[in-house]
Amino acid sequence: MIGFIVAGLVIGVLARLVTPGKQKLGWIATLLLGLAGSVIGGVIANLLGTGDIFELNVLGFIVAVIAAVLLIGTAEALNGRQKQSH
Repeated sequence: MIGFIVAGLVIGVLARLVTPGKQKLGWIATLLLGLAGSVIGGVIANLLGTGDIFELNVLGFIVAVIAAVLLIGTAEALNGRQKQSH
């Protein structure tokens, strides 16, 4: 479980580095979105038959980073919309 949390943090940080522009998300949001990306990557890798959901493999890792990038982009867009409506 600790390895999963560390992997989520690494995936979240990588996703922030890949996402263009400056993100205003905190470390907790980065960790949570990285964990969500890890789960999505694990599920997709599992569906493709490349491994278990919690097993670290190349395809799952790549999909997890892509999912986390999309989640961070979505969170940033929603955060920007909320600030504009106030």
